[in-house]
This record gives sequence, structure tokens and C-alpha cells, in this order.
Amino acid sequence: MNTPAIASRSYNETAAAKVAFLGLGVMGYPMAGHLARAGHQVTVYNRTTAKAEAWCEEFPGGRHAASPREAAKGASLVFCCVGNDDDLRSVVLGEDGAFAGMDEGAILVDHTTASAQVARELYAEAQQRGLHFVDAPVSGGQAGAVNGQLTVMCGGEQSAFDNAAPVADAFARAFTYMGESGSGQLTKMVNQICIAGLVQALSEAIAFGLRADLDVDKVLEVIGKGAAQSWQMDNRGKTMAVGKFDFGFAVDWMRKDLGLVLAEAQRNGARLPVTALVDQFYADVQAMGGNRWDTSSLIQRLR
Repeated sequence: MNTPAIASRSYNETAAAKVAFLGLGVMGYPMAGHLARAGHQVTVYNRTTAKAEAWCEEFPGGRHAASPREAAKGASLVFCCVGNDDDLRSVVLGEDGAFAGMDEGAILVDHTTASAQVARELYAEAQQRGLHFVDAPVSGGQAGAVNGQLTVMCGGEQSAFDNAAPVADAFARAFTYMGESGSGQLTKMVNQICIAGLVQALSEAIAFGLRADLDVDKVLEVIGKGAAQSWQMDNRGKTMAVGKFDFGFAVDWMRKDLGLVLAEAQRNGARLPVTALVDQFYADVQAMGGNRWDTSSLIQRLR
């Protein structure tokens, strides 16, 4: 199994906690690893047991459980990072779900990029059980997870956020309270709207520069010192120009996220013409076989 190495980093001193982590994908695996390296007692759960076993081999102090319920038993904090709303419900609800195993007063912090609706649903269910639920999607991609430098946007009770923040510092460079339940997911949607437009504009700019026979690397260096500068330009501009798209955040995942954005816009009446168009451009990339290409692959449509 090819699992990305987890970068070492320094940790703020905080009391060791008994925690669980549900979901060991490209994000969850290194996030759970940072919790273990920070000295927390970590129990993991993953649908594919072999991956949980491999994680425990890499982090000998950790253990894995056969179900989310078992993983959550005795944990003051349960972290979760799975694929979508249905995946989230499957690991949180039901007889074998995390809520069934959590002690009264425990906190579930969900890092899945999901709908604001499911966040509010699980928050309400947690309240009925004497538990706490924080929706906490992340930005920073696989590299941010590996390096422990994720930006986390959180919704729910302030007190639950305050209790989770010192532990989440193990994998977050910013862990920010945004407001009531669902606010974290809505903030992540704003993030994805921004990224969609930026990547399309950068794609068009680089394609234009190539057609004009400019030295695109030099162009990016020059305009990157001015108002056009962005993270996307700094980190993906040159690789876009040479057709390299083997980075962490896949087109399939972006389309899932933009689907959430557009559904929420239908509910709240927001007008997102550019975002809707870029979503269709990503559908074109999927049709080209680019499902697992990095999101910067939008430029392939223009070649």
C-alpha cells in the first residue's frame, strides 16, 4: 500500500486525550497520525480493515476497532473524515455508529466535506443524546494533511469547539469557529466557489500565454509578484503549463463539492453562474478520463 509519508512537525503542549478517528483515506490517515504523534491515545476505524492495521503498524501506540461504535467507546473526542453525506450517516448513526458508543458529553468533530443539511441533522441528533457535534471541513488538500497544516472551519456550539481546538492543533494550522451548526460546511462552500473560479481563470491565462509563444514560467514569476498572485498560481501554475496533474485533490471530489455548493445555492437563492459553468467544465475533464487528475487539470480542455 502506498501511503504518503507524514511530515514531522512540532506540537503545542496539550493534555493527552483519548480520541477516535473514523476514516483513513488520503486525508484521515495522516490526520490521525498527527494525533498519535502529538501523544494522544488514538483508536481508528476504517471500512477496509487492512488500512487500519497498516496505520497501527506505523503508529504502534494506536489501536483499531471493528466498528465506529467500538472506536468511539471512552473517547472524549471522535474525529471523522469520510466521503459524503451517506458515508457520514453510516459511521455516525445506527447500532454500530459512533453516537451509539460515545459517552455523554463527548464531542464528534466531522471533517468530511458534506452538506450543511446533514451537519444540522447530526447536530440535532447529538443534542438529543447528550453529545456534541461540530461540522469542521478542511482546506489544504493532501499536502496540508500530511504536513499538519490544514485550515479547518467549524460550526456548532462554541464550547464544543473550544474543547476540540487544542487537540485538533495536531493537524491544523488554523482551527476557526464560524458560527452555529452548518456554518463550517457553508464556509467550505465559499472556499470551493473561490477555487473553481480561480482555477478556470488561471487555466485560460496559461493557455493564452502558450498560444502567444510566451515563456510561461517567466510570465508566472512576473505576474505572481502583482495583483494576479494566488496560491493556485504559486503552487500549480508551472505544473499546469507542462500538463502535470498528479496532485492530491481529484476532479471527482471537486465535482462532489460543487454539487453541494449548487444544491445549497438552490435553497438559499444565491446566483452562481461561473461556478455552475466551471462544474460543467470539470464534467468535460471527467469525460476525457481525468476523474483522478488534480483540479488544476481544467487547462486540458483548452489545449
